[in-house]
Amino acid sequence: MAVIEVNEKTFEEEVRKSDRPVLVDFNAGWCGPCRMLKPVLAQLADERSDVKFVSVDIDENDELAEDFGISSIPCLVLMKNGEEADRHVGFIPRDAIIDFIGG
Repeated sequence: MAVIEVNEKTFEEEVRKSDRPVLVDFNAGWCGPCRMLKPVLAQLADERSDVKFVSVDIDENDELAEDFGISSIPCLVLMKNGEEADRHVGFIPRDAIIDFIGG
């Protein structure tokens, strides 16, 4: 399954109402570490059906970024049952992502 691009209109349905954990990648196109993280998340999204992977562009969704207090990117937020369970700021390697989401 691919990484799903979400925005302020689709966030509620795709993330808060999800029946499985969701890893939200807050990012921006101009961010080098964000661009390095994208293929890693895409590969994991294809491998893991137990977790939904979504991407939020903070430049296009500033209200969401503000609601989550995003001040540095990339920022990975793990959501469980519609609530934030954990977060990690900055680039994180594949194995650490697997540990982060519960490998």
